[in-house]
Order: sequence, then structure tokens, then C-alpha cells
Amino acid sequence: MWLKWRYQGQPLRLQKFLLQEGLSLGQLKRLKYHGGAVFVNHKQRNTTFLLRPGDVVRVLMAPEIPADAVVATPGHLDIVYEDRDLLVVNKPAGIASIPAANKADDSMANFVKYYLQVSGAESTAIHVVTRLDRDTSGIMLFAKHSFAHTLLDRQLHTRSMDKQYMALSAGPVPLSRHGWLIMRLGLSSEFYMRRAVTVDGKKSVTEYQTLTQRGQYALSRVFLHTGRTHQIRVHFAAIGRPLVGDSLYGGENLLPRQALHCSDLFLTHPFTGEHLHLHAQMPADMAAVCQQLNLHE
Repeated sequence: MWLKWRYQGQPLRLQKFLLQEGLSLGQLKRLKYHGGAVFVNHKQRNTTFLLRPGDVVRVLMAPEIPADAVVATPGHLDIVYEDRDLLVVNKPAGIASIPAANKADDSMANFVKYYLQVSGAESTAIHVVTRLDRDTSGIMLFAKHSFAHTLLDRQLHTRSMDKQYMALSAGPVPLSRHGWLIMRLGLSSEFYMRRAVTVDGKKSVTEYQTLTQRGQYALSRVFLHTGRTHQIRVHFAAIGRPLVGDSLYGGENLLPRQALHCSDLFLTHPFTGEHLHLHAQMPADMAAVCQQLNLHE
């Protein structure tokens, strides 16, 4: 894969410029030793070369070697968005994001690898940028190459990438119209798969907007300001309103999985600068329960 920039600025070493543009030291090392190359004004240069205003920098990224641990498995993909750099899919509930040790061929990563192979993608290495719990549905973001992964991770960790969820909860205390849930989350002392509110846990921040509420049930739009494991599920359970269907945290059995769906993703395209808003409609199982309870967005 080729990357291209026109340099404007004071004289600067090529390595520092490439690091500023988002390449990692590991990627620069692979350029040198594993088949990549760097050109300035059509001449191959090493990274100590001094750039001057107007220089055109072209980088041929080193080929990526896909991990054997992720096998390619045929499977349906509901593609929300795709281009040279990004692949966004709508994950159904009941499928893991990445392979588990005891089930190595039945995850979204496996399906994406197969899709990349049959579609003739330049790289079939898997780069999961955002993942979801097995029984949470909705938007998952994959990068198609390591450089895109690096730039998207930067957005994710600086909170300039925004994910929004739809959540159906139940409990005796009504939700406010708008609220914040700020707690410290850590491992549960009772069961290793659970998370819990703990004194020494990591700070976690969830914001919600209640869209509609009838009786003990409420449909909410949820915004994550931190990304802890099971964060939304634990936060709603902690205020006495576990998500419907969430058996791990005490939710009502109206659905065979937690009523949680990642509906929207907002990000800036790492190469074009375009602001993207990607949306995945609420799946049929969750929509049916909302209709049954007379809850509408």
C-alpha cells in the first residue's frame, strides 16, 4: 500500500515527519527490514534524510503477514461502510468479536478474514478497532491495514471517536430524562466473568438520555465516555435497572440476551478528513420487545 504527503514546513528529518504523521517506530522498522520503502521526490531515502518545503514523500508499506491464529471462515457480513482503509459491519447478537480458545473459527474476525480473502483485499491481517460483547449487537470497526489501525486507535483513546448505544432497562425507580453514571469498576469477587462497582476500580463514565419510558421499562440512548468491560451493563444494574435479558447482571428474561445495541459510530476518516456518521438499525429481536412494551425511539 502506498501513502503520500507533500511536506510544508521548516527542514525536518524524515523519521520525525513520519512519526508525526502517525507511523509507529515498529512500522518504520518494518519499512526498513521487511519489504517497505520511503521515497522523497521519486528517490529512495533513509529516514535520516532532511525534508524541505515542497518535498513529496511516498511510502510503500511493508506487506502484512496475517496471523495463523485467526482462520478464515465463511459467514454473513452486514457491511455498513467500506473503503480502502476501513470496514464497518453490523454484528448480530450471539457471535463473538474475536476467536476464543475453545471456539477458534466462529467470530466476526474469522468472517472478516474470509471476506477480505475472497474480495481480493491487499491485506488479510485482522485489525479490530472496536469490539462488542458476544450478546451485544451493532457496529464494529475494522481497519484494513496497520497504519489505519494506528490512526483509528489514536481517535479511540483520545475520545474523538464516539460510539452510541440503545439500551432497554427495567427497574422500580424511573430513569431521569438525562443522567450521568460515574463509578469505579473492577473484577467481581464472586464470579470472574462479572464486573462490579469497587472502591479500587477504574473510573468509568456513562451518559444516558431517556427516549421513552412506560412503567418500569425505559429505552435509552447511551454514550460512553470511558470504555470499561461491561460498563453499560454494570452501571445500569448498579442503579437498580439492569438491562432486559442480561442474565449475568439480573435482567428480566424478556430476551435471550442483553438488550444492548451499538447503533451509531462517529469518527473522522484518518486519510480523507471526512466526518463519518455510521448507523445500524436496532435488530429485530430487540425491536420486537420494544414494540411489545410500547416503547418507541
